[in-house]
Amino acid sequence: MAQQQENGRINGFSKLGKAERRQWLLDTFLPDQSAGDFCYFDAASEDLQRVLDNFSENTVANFPLPFGVAPNVVVNGRTYAVPMVIEESSVVAAASSSAKYWSTRGGFQTEVIASEKLGQLHFRWSGRPGRRAALLPALERRLRDASSGLTARMEARGGGLRGMQWKHLPEVHPQCYQLLVRFGTADSMGANFINTVLEAYAGELERWAASSDALQADEREVEVIMAILSNHTPNCAVRAAVSCPIEKMNIPGSGVDAADFVRRFQLAVEIARQDPYRAVTHNKGIMNGIDAVVLATGNDFRAVEAAAHAFAAEDGQYRSLSRCRVVDEVFHFELTVPLALGTVGGLTRLHPLASLSLDLLGRPGAEELMGIAAATGLAQNFAALRSLVTTGIQRGHMKMHLQNILASLEASVPERRQTTEFFAGRTVSHHGVRQYLEKLRGVEMKKSADELR
Repeated sequence: MAQQQENGRINGFSKLGKAERRQWLLDTFLPDQSAGDFCYFDAASEDLQRVLDNFSENTVANFPLPFGVAPNVVVNGRTYAVPMVIEESSVVAAASSSAKYWSTRGGFQTEVIASEKLGQLHFRWSGRPGRRAALLPALERRLRDASSGLTARMEARGGGLRGMQWKHLPEVHPQCYQLLVRFGTADSMGANFINTVLEAYAGELERWAASSDALQADEREVEVIMAILSNHTPNCAVRAAVSCPIEKMNIPGSGVDAADFVRRFQLAVEIARQDPYRAVTHNKGIMNGIDAVVLATGNDFRAVEAAAHAFAAEDGQYRSLSRCRVVDEVFHFELTVPLALGTVGGLTRLHPLASLSLDLLGRPGAEELMGIAAATGLAQNFAALRSLVTTGIQRGHMKMHLQNILASLEASVPERRQTTEFFAGRTVSHHGVRQYLEKLRGVEMKKSADELR
C-alpha cells in the first residue's frame, strides 16, 4: 500500500492502480481538476489502453500528438507518403512543399554508408596495455563461443558480431579498458540484443580472467564496470542528396531569380558550417523532419538526436549536418547523418499507429527507412533555408501558427474563417490576432444588441 507523506511526497506510488494514481494527484496537486481531465484521451479499447500503459511506468493518461503525412516524397525513384508525428506548426507543410518541389527535379537520392551498431564493455584489468594484441584473438573467440546461443537468430537474419577492439583508457584510470564491439542488427534497432550480448561478455570476461592459461598471475584481476550499447553510431549512417541545374531552381513568388537564390542558399549553409550558434538551429530544423518520421515509426528519437549532434561535432566544432556546393552550374545539396533505426520489434510492432506508418511506407527494411527519414530531414532543411533567404521564416510559419493562436483565444468557426481571410497576406502576431478578434466580437455584440431592440 502507498503511504502518504507530508509536502506532497508518497511511498509506493508505483504500486497504486491507475485510478488511484490519478486520484492521488487530484487530491494532492490538482484540487480544481477532475478525473475526467486525465481520461480525455483514453483509448476506447481496454486492450489497447493496456498496451499503451505498458510502454512506460506510473502512467496516468495518454498524451496524443498530431499524425501528419508528407506526400510526394520521391526517394531513389519511388514515391512515398511519409508519416510524420510532430506538434510544431509548419514542419509537415514545409517538408511537403519541399518534397513536391524536388519531385519534379529528380527527387532525393539516398545511400546507406554503413549500418553497424556499437556496444561497450568497460572494465578494470591488472594486466599491461602492451599485452592486448597477443590476448585479443583468443579472447574474442571465447566471447563469440560463449554468446553463440544469443546471436544465432540474429546471425540467421544477416546480423551478429562484426568485430571488436580492446582499448586502453588511461585518461580515466591506468587500469581502465574497454571492449568496443561492432554489431549488425539486420532490420531491428537492436538495443536489447546488444545489451544482452554485452552482459554475457561481461560474465565470460570474468571467467576468462580466472581460468585462461594465457594469463600470468598478475593479470588475473578483472572488475567489470559496465556493459551497454553506445548511441553514438557514426558507422550507421546514411546520405541523402538532391541536385539540379541552377537554371531550373526558380522559386515562384520569392522575388529572387534562380542564380541569386542559389548564391544566397549556399552562403546560408556555409554560415551553418562555420558558426555553431547558427548550426544548432540549422540542425534542429533537419531533426524536425527526421524526428517526426522516427516517432511515427516507433523508433527512439532521443537516441537519434544524440547521435546526430555528436556526429555534427566530430571534428571538434559543432557544424551543419548538411552541405551545399555548385559544380558546373549544377546545385548540389546533401545531408549525411547517423540513423540507427529498426522496422521490426519493439514499438514498431506494438504501437498500432507505428505499425500503420510502416504499412504506409510499404513495410521498408531498416536501411530503406534510414533513407526515407534522411530525405525528409533534407526536405525540411531545404524548405527552411528557402524561406530564410527569400521571404523570411515567419511568413509561412505564422500562417500555419495562426490556427493555434485562434484556438488559444477560443475563436468560433465563423471567427476562424473571418480571421484567416483577414490575415491572408498580412503579418500574423498573437497581439494582432487578439485585437482583430476583439474588434470582430465587438461588432457582433453590437449587431446582436441592435437586433434585440
